[in-house]
Amino acid sequence: MAGNRRRPGSNQRPLTFAAVAVVLVGLVLVSLRLVPGSPLRPTAASHSTGSGGRSTNAPTDRNSRPQPTPSPSASLEPLPFQAQELDLDIKGWYAWSVLDKRTGEIIGSKNMGETSTTASMIKSWIVADYLRRAAEAGQTPSDAKLADATQIIRDSDNTRAEQFYNGVGRAASIKRLISTCKLTDSKVASDGGWSRTMLSPRDTARLGLCIDDGRAAGPKWTKWLLNEMRLVRGVGDFGIRKAFPTKVQKTIAIKNGWIDRQREQEMHINCLAIGDTWTMGVMVRYPINMGYDYGMRNCQKITEALLRPAT
Repeated sequence: MAGNRRRPGSNQRPLTFAAVAVVLVGLVLVSLRLVPGSPLRPTAASHSTGSGGRSTNAPTDRNSRPQPTPSPSASLEPLPFQAQELDLDIKGWYAWSVLDKRTGEIIGSKNMGETSTTASMIKSWIVADYLRRAAEAGQTPSDAKLADATQIIRDSDNTRAEQFYNGVGRAASIKRLISTCKLTDSKVASDGGWSRTMLSPRDTARLGLCIDDGRAAGPKWTKWLLNEMRLVRGVGDFGIRKAFPTKVQKTIAIKNGWIDRQREQEMHINCLAIGDTWTMGVMVRYPINMGYDYGMRNCQKITEALLRPAT
């Protein structure tokens, strides 16, 4: 019937309006995706694809991935020494050890755990033990006592060392050394004396660390003691630090020991040194008739053989 007849195209107008609306919404959405900070703006992560080319939200940027933690020693400058077995023309027995102060790593000869008598090298601990205990008791050593300590360290005075050793309890002091510095090879002398304390090169390096990090002399006196050890003079100034250039020698703290053992008919020569990033122990033992100089030179010779070539 005429009243119900539709004009051509009259049924397409609603569809046209709908299509326009869809287009407009699409344009708005595209615009929003281009606005910085928009919640609809794509991120780098949303652009990444898996191995099959499919979209994934997992981050692929290398900087956003957890990176392995580097080894503590990976970025450290190498020590001036290189680990190696030495084949030197040295008569008698010798051993050595180097400790990295930054990591605690120890390198050394295969026999670095073997012991020998310390002689005067142990005086570094005796003075440290005295100073730490005085501070712990709230006492300040007199100027005269500090002058005595200076002579024990710089000049290796035996009489004053014996007096200090008596004051810190003799063998009890060596037991404190072993426990405080976490030594594993060393022993109190059978006669209780300081000179025959048994230390290994490995424990000598540990003693050096113990002095350097403040456990031995305590926070109040560590700097003072290290300075005195850098000022060792006279006959006791030999060995490890002599292998370094003169400018570097002044920065290295040392305490050496040397004695002729009549009972064993041997010379016992020992060297302790504390550098900027390392501590070192060298010990030699040989027939008594070869004299002191032979061992003193060999302490230096062993160190020179271990130093990295200059670059």
